[in-house]
Amino acid sequence: MKPTRLLLLWLALLLAIGIVLGSLQAMGIALPAYLPRINWGLLLALLALALLDAVRLKRLPSPRLLRQMPGSLALGRWSEVRLELEHDFAQPMHLQLFDHVPDGLSFEHLPLIVQLQPGQRSLIDYRLRPLMRGHFSFEHCEINLPGPLGLWSDKRLLEVADQTRVYPDFAHLYGGQLLAVDNWLSQLGVRRHQRRGQGLEFHQLREFREGDSLRQIDWKATARQRTPIAREYQDERDQQIMFMLDCGRRMRSQDGELAHFDHALNACLLLSYVALRQGDAVGLCTFASEQPRFLAPVKGSGQLNVLLNTVYDLNSSQRSADYQAAITELLARQKRRALVVLVTNLRDEDDEELLTAVKRLSRQHRVLVASLREEVLDNLRQTPVQTLPEALAYCGTVDYLNARAELHERLSAHGVPVLDARPGELGTQMVTQYLSWKRSGGV
Repeated sequence: MKPTRLLLLWLALLLAIGIVLGSLQAMGIALPAYLPRINWGLLLALLALALLDAVRLKRLPSPRLLRQMPGSLALGRWSEVRLELEHDFAQPMHLQLFDHVPDGLSFEHLPLIVQLQPGQRSLIDYRLRPLMRGHFSFEHCEINLPGPLGLWSDKRLLEVADQTRVYPDFAHLYGGQLLAVDNWLSQLGVRRHQRRGQGLEFHQLREFREGDSLRQIDWKATARQRTPIAREYQDERDQQIMFMLDCGRRMRSQDGELAHFDHALNACLLLSYVALRQGDAVGLCTFASEQPRFLAPVKGSGQLNVLLNTVYDLNSSQRSADYQAAITELLARQKRRALVVLVTNLRDEDDEELLTAVKRLSRQHRVLVASLREEVLDNLRQTPVQTLPEALAYCGTVDYLNARAELHERLSAHGVPVLDARPGELGTQMVTQYLSWKRSGGV
């Protein structure tokens, strides 16, 4: 409990009056005798009122508070939190409220000034914006309750326990269900290439049409029906996609508000959504992480929720990426041929180790290496050079990018495609490559 500004102002005023009266008496100036007595009387009255206000404030019951918030939040997106206050006060009252928000969540509109009316509930809102993923617990809400006379305020902690989970930014994934898949993908900037040839999975028999190739004719059915019958094929749907997600220290680089690791997670979820809609199975494994995760490939829309619950609290570590050990682990678990998407941040020192590991993996699976490129490198390369430090930075950047491009070329030369993308463009490039292979029968 602490004094309010009103009480301090009254104390300061009476103290100032007492000092003035004492100074005048010390200088021998004659004053009416009742003036000091009035000042002391006012001071004693103020102290009595302050004591009364403190006693009454301590007897006031605390308001009852209910917090209404989403059970899950999306990383980087604002969400509303509603607080509902109930009380038994007979008089209107203003109080200050501050919700104890866990670290990792930013907020707006706190602290709040709440006006309580007798017999009414008070509803107030503030906004939350998660800055990191994981599980968060809310435990307390703090209120400053004023006394009936406004001379004291009492800070009270209300026990209001709530929990929420912060997932990767998946809101735009579910928004795609409101549109046709093709339109939604085009809005994201995904390009669907022209289909080359036919799919590999038999769909149905139908009458021969103009434009069909002779290879599509089913001669036995044609002989039975005495009219040309063609086989119709569709893209293979029973495929498996396995993400290998690097959780090592290289993924801790940050461009803007999100780390490369969060961009990589968003890209994997985006491609998972598209692949599941195409009828493929999606799985995930991590390496260089504190708690390795493995999720076997499964088909169906429910797999996206399983994937989200698997990775929502996953964070990057300080470990270095061991590609050989990670690929050995994957080969031991994933026996069926799949499209393996290795999401990492390639460096020039990865040359021999990565090449050997990926070549071993590509004997059994189709491999796509998705490498994140720091945006600061592009900015440095495009910045005009005017001073010696700028020239040194430019030359170092170009040398690093050349070594990185050489590694990509060596992987491509061994039949391993590489996507070199900035963090914000990784998702659309991965989906574009997947759909290109899917339409051409390469997945």
